[in-house]
Order: sequence, then structure tokens, then C-alpha cells
Amino acid sequence: MPYTTEEGGRLNNFAAEPKVYQAEPPTKSEQRNYIILGIGALLLVGGLFTVAIYASSTAGVS
Repeated sequence: MPYTTEEGGRLNNFAAEPKVYQAEPPTKSEQRNYIILGIGALLLVGGLFTVAIYASSTAGVS
């Protein structure tokens, strides 16, 4: 474990650094999957807003 000795004999430990690697751009199929997931998320959030607006507008109606 890497450490240094400071003044007064105190040891200072450092975390092990992770291996650095170059990120690769997403493939065409990964890009397609990201688009599909994004559209699904937008539809889900839009649906939730629609339900919330409908529920709040009918809450006071008896």
C-alpha cells in the first residue's frame, strides 16, 4: 500500500488509483438502444404528468 511519512513520523495512506482507459464511442446498436430508452422515458414521464394533471383537475369535482 502506498504511503508517505510526514513530519513527526505520521503515515499518510493514499488510495490505490484505478487503471485508466480510453472510453470507446457507443456502437450503432447501443445508440439505437439509447434512443429507444430515451423515448420510453419521455413517454413514461409524459404519462405521469398527464395522470397528475387529470387527477388534480378532477379532485374537487363531486
